[in-house]
Amino acid sequence: MSDDLSTGYDAIVVGAGAAGLYAALCLPAHLRVAIISKDQIELTESPPSASNWAQGGIAAVVSPEDSVELHIQDTMKAGDGLCDRSAVRFLVENAAHCVASLVQMGVDFDSVAGTGSDQNPERLALTLEAAHSRPRVLHAADTTGRTVMKTLLAQVQLRSNIVLLGPAFALDLWIEDGHCQGISLVYQQQISWLRAAAVILATGGGGQVYAQTTNPAVSTGDGVAMIDRVGGQLTDVEFFQFHPTALKVTGAPRFLISEAVRGEGAHLIDAAGDRFCFNYHPDGELAPRDVVSRAIFSHLQKTATDPATANVWLDLRPIPATQIQHRFPNIIKVCQSWGIDVFTTPIPVSPAAHYWMGGITTNLHNQTSIPGVYAVGEVSCTGVHGANRLASNSLLECLVFGAEFAHIQIQPLVLVDRPDLKKTISDKQIWQDWSQQQRVCQHIRQELPKVMWQVAGITRQAGELQSGITQVEKWHQEFAQLPISQAIKNFQPHQVMAWPNSVTQNDLRTWAETGNLLDIGRLILTSALLRTESRGGHFRTDFPQTTADWQVHIAVFGQVLQKSLLK
Repeated sequence: MSDDLSTGYDAIVVGAGAAGLYAALCLPAHLRVAIISKDQIELTESPPSASNWAQGGIAAVVSPEDSVELHIQDTMKAGDGLCDRSAVRFLVENAAHCVASLVQMGVDFDSVAGTGSDQNPERLALTLEAAHSRPRVLHAADTTGRTVMKTLLAQVQLRSNIVLLGPAFALDLWIEDGHCQGISLVYQQQISWLRAAAVILATGGGGQVYAQTTNPAVSTGDGVAMIDRVGGQLTDVEFFQFHPTALKVTGAPRFLISEAVRGEGAHLIDAAGDRFCFNYHPDGELAPRDVVSRAIFSHLQKTATDPATANVWLDLRPIPATQIQHRFPNIIKVCQSWGIDVFTTPIPVSPAAHYWMGGITTNLHNQTSIPGVYAVGEVSCTGVHGANRLASNSLLECLVFGAEFAHIQIQPLVLVDRPDLKKTISDKQIWQDWSQQQRVCQHIRQELPKVMWQVAGITRQAGELQSGITQVEKWHQEFAQLPISQAIKNFQPHQVMAWPNSVTQNDLRTWAETGNLLDIGRLILTSALLRTESRGGHFRTDFPQTTADWQVHIAVFGQVLQKSLLK
């Protein structure tokens, strides 16, 4: 299908991770679909996304030793009182069907030979991860996400009704009379408006708002910021999950060391070689992620000379070498590239921001509070994760809720090209002092994640949160006064904006992401300040207890926050 933007599409999917690709595949085949990817989409390689980096696997009840009720119970327990039971049941009951769909598409999960029936001599291999009561995590070595993504991308490329647009990025939702008409889009050297009958936000998380994160560079909270700017509803944005074990080597990216490593038998140890996690929780290394992250944080505060730069170690030596080679080839490879032999040497690790439980409020059919706008994957808040996501439920959520798009009820867009309404903006003042505008954005991009990590990271406290809000508001005002910010604020449907050769699309992406990061930083800070308790991924040192009065959601409409009863 051609990418003629003038006529629009029946559905626009913003984001090319697992949620976006699977949603596009599940949409009715008669709909014209465009997938928007920030990065260039290569035919042989899926675009960078958190899905692509996912190592652990997909949780699903496929074993007779397991049950739907146990998976529900584990998910509810991890969610620390804030899960929507009906949403959790929907997730768990539809898991096996979605796994079967992936297998049919060609995803090659690891299997165990000689353990099935005569008709099926192999069955899917399952591993145990933290807070699961049974081994139920399917995997493809330690590159499950990459395997799934390659399969989904190959399927997308076979569909004549789907077009991939990239590098491109959505700026804002196009709202008229309370209904979404499409998006404003940066693509092919211009900013324009792209009409659609439905817009599906699959933009992933916002880990780049933190200085320490396992998320890829594209994870800048775009979808949440877009909804927030048009007054749509968000839920529980204060809940961010910090993964306990990210590689901590000078100069290395915060590469995630999968929870499955601990599930297979690896130990977390301190400088003295002690398994210190049992001092903080009876389940030790296999306690919920937030517990293990705080255990590491607290232990380093007590024992390290400089806790900010210190680390603990993940020791794989208790696992048989052949098992490590089979299950974790990519982890072996990455660690070797940084001079670490996992067979003989523990891996230096410390916590990093990993997954955003809160997000755009959706129902079981992915509908948001804005008619015509849907959200799926990490950008959404379906109620399945509560205050703390259970390991390997994230890819599962992308699949189960993505499958719901097979039942979407939208009228195909009437394809009418009206070029007479287009007006090209070529105001040179917009690009005046462009280098100075860039410096402002670069400064904010450098400093905002540091502030967020310090005041709204693993532990939080009222005074620090308030100081963070004050600083973010100051940056927000500075950002809003930039000529490009003013121009986009006044950018009207049917207008087209070009830019001079001295400006690149990456420059505009940096500007847009900076604004989105400021928006989500403010949302996280204000919600975290309002919730005066500790629960799941949100820990207040000044309110360290979980309280029944706060077994409620925080709903956000624009900049208005309010308590919302559990569904």
